Amino acid sequence: METVTAFVSREADACWRVFTDIAQLTSWVPGLRSAQILTMERGLPAEIHFEYGAFAYTLIYSYDRAKREVHWQPKLGKREGVTGFARFEPEGTGTKVTYGLEPGPSRTEPLDLEPLVAAFAHRMES
Repeated sequence: METVTAFVSREADACWRVFTDIAQLTSWVPGLRSAQILTMERGLPAEIHFEYGAFAYTLIYSYDRAKREVHWQPKLGKREGVTGFARFEPEGTGTKVTYGLEPGPSRTEPLDLEPLVAAFAHRMES
């Protein structure tokens, strides 16, 4: 799994709220065409269908609110889907964001998480 870390000059709770707001994903995730919530659990999206570039897949999400961590894994479209996590830790006057991703076997393009994390940081700081 590839991981990248960045600093965002916003509170960890604010980062958590934006990251878990599925309606906002297409506004900051490069290449994401749509994200549709299929099921909710305890007020958070549990199953989400994505259309990203040429791929379509459904991910199952789990959350640790106390640690501000989000984890996901493929349910449908495992070859096209991704497994990963995001963590938001208070650090100084902002938040340390750690993002990890492992693509499914049919994804042949090299991973470059920097633009994705940079887009999130830009969204948070704009």
